[in-house]
Amino acid sequence: MADKKIKIGINGFGRIGRLVARVILQRNDVELVAVNDPFITTEYMTYMFKYDSVHGQWKHNELKVKDEKTLLFGEKPVTVFGIRNPEDIPWGEAGADFVVESTGVFTDKDKAAAHLKGGAKKVVISAPSKDAPMFVVGVNEHEYKSDLNIVSNASCTTNCLAPLAKVINDRFGIVEGLMTTVHSITATQKTVDGPSMKDWRVVDLTVRLEKAATYDEIKKAIKEESEGKLKGILGYTEDDVVSTDFVGDNRSSIFDAKAGIALSDNFVKLVSWYDNEWGYSTRVVDLIIHMSKA
Repeated sequence: MADKKIKIGINGFGRIGRLVARVILQRNDVELVAVNDPFITTEYMTYMFKYDSVHGQWKHNELKVKDEKTLLFGEKPVTVFGIRNPEDIPWGEAGADFVVESTGVFTDKDKAAAHLKGGAKKVVISAPSKDAPMFVVGVNEHEYKSDLNIVSNASCTTNCLAPLAKVINDRFGIVEGLMTTVHSITATQKTVDGPSMKDWRVVDLTVRLEKAATYDEIKKAIKEESEGKLKGILGYTEDDVVSTDFVGDNRSSIFDAKAGIALSDNFVKLVSWYDNEWGYSTRVVDLIIHMSKA
């Protein structure tokens, strides 16, 4: 799969499903071939995709309904299914190599494996899973093996926390710590929409370090990584920012240098922002691309 455009299907056209579709449609190395959602019509799919209350109106190729089983993104046809049982969805006929499982319902390996019966080759669950291996791009995606057919992209919070924690642990060592996440009102991720009008979040990470370090040394380490191996994944800012500054940011984690504090050389509080929809959806596609090359 490494030498051709990666064909992707999406199960569940809710918040994450639609944004994953937006990410795919703005890239040249992946292709959206099918969408399944048994709870909404193609007309409603079109409306909800085109007009997003958080991320704004779709301003790329024109989207319209060709018929009840086909959407047209410009001249690009995308097959639409309305099937409840995952094993009955004919992903193979639609040409989907990868399926993004974004209903929030089929999050364990056995349930997600039903997509393989319909012809999909790999499944990426857009939620934490109790038994599927979880990968965070920028942290542990290198551990993926090609024989793994069902994986999880972990949670949006983990995608924010893990890159930051990795830098701190690699550079200074983490003896112990605790994390708090603060977010705006959300709807439980279903295949029908709910009142999630905002999607910023912030992670507050407090850790005790193994190796003593000043706050300036910690900032320097994070900045270096944000411009190096973790560029595009981990961000760094010293601006006076607010939550809405990060809506639409495709990075997983943006470290707020002014919001943190060192209580001592071994005890620090770190703050990092993230767009828990757009950044996460971008990582879903990044993980698929990585898997296709394994």
